[in-house]
Amino acid sequence: MIEKLGVAGSGLMGAGIAQVAAQSGYEVRLLDVDEERVADGLARIEMWLGKAVEKDKLSEADKDAALARIAGTTRLEDLETCTLIIEAITESFEAKRELFTALHDICGQDCIFASNTSSLSITELGAASGRPERFVGLHFFNPVPVMQLVELVRTLDSADEVFAAAKTFGESLGKTVVVAQDTPGFVVNRLLIPYLLDAIRALEAGVASKEDIDAGMMLGCGYPMGPLTLVDFVGLDTTQHVAEIMFAEFKDARYAAPPLLRRMVQAGRMGKKSGRGFYDYE
Repeated sequence: MIEKLGVAGSGLMGAGIAQVAAQSGYEVRLLDVDEERVADGLARIEMWLGKAVEKDKLSEADKDAALARIAGTTRLEDLETCTLIIEAITESFEAKRELFTALHDICGQDCIFASNTSSLSITELGAASGRPERFVGLHFFNPVPVMQLVELVRTLDSADEVFAAAKTFGESLGKTVVVAQDTPGFVVNRLLIPYLLDAIRALEAGVASKEDIDAGMMLGCGYPMGPLTLVDFVGLDTTQHVAEIMFAEFKDARYAAPPLLRRMVQAGRMGKKSGRGFYDYE
């Protein structure tokens, strides 16, 4: 039974996961490499909860209760008693392997490990963790407090009871859990990445302006956001990184990063987070 959650990584994804878990009654330990990052993550959570109070979606008492359930830390040892640890650090296999290897030596044998990766092999990460039978993928979507979906990914070795516990945990957060096989991109990115790359290719080929491409998909297909705006929100560098991993796996031209995308990343135009992508946010 999952009672105490550890979240490794206090960025947008990690903080969001910590927040929804705390709001659902779980005790949470939020880990990052230094005090500044931990403080930033906790401040982000407090800001998000504050906005929910302002919109009358959350009471002040429930906000305070959720914050009281979250403790920040820079010490791996503080995750020792957690029954589930979700990793949400940088999208680097070596960084994740190093983290899980260290946690394996610290945490109890019953602790379940999960990765929030959107593109790396869950089976490979599980094997590197030292406890492949107690490893799954739990891929949340940004912003976590708003997006209702979680992709649950089973490795070749995941034990039945671990898989069931992870599914129950995701559902306890009020999320809809879809089960995906351990293939690059899982369900959503396998379909989404070619769509985003095709939109970039259409812009590159002069098919239409960025505004008209976005308007066409929003008004013609009922999408809430146009593809080029969505790339800006996801991050051009993140989109390129995921595309390259999927292309390496499938060798399918649909997943090849267009030259325009690569040039924009090289120029530092990463999207909303850098102030400029296909659109200007400065």
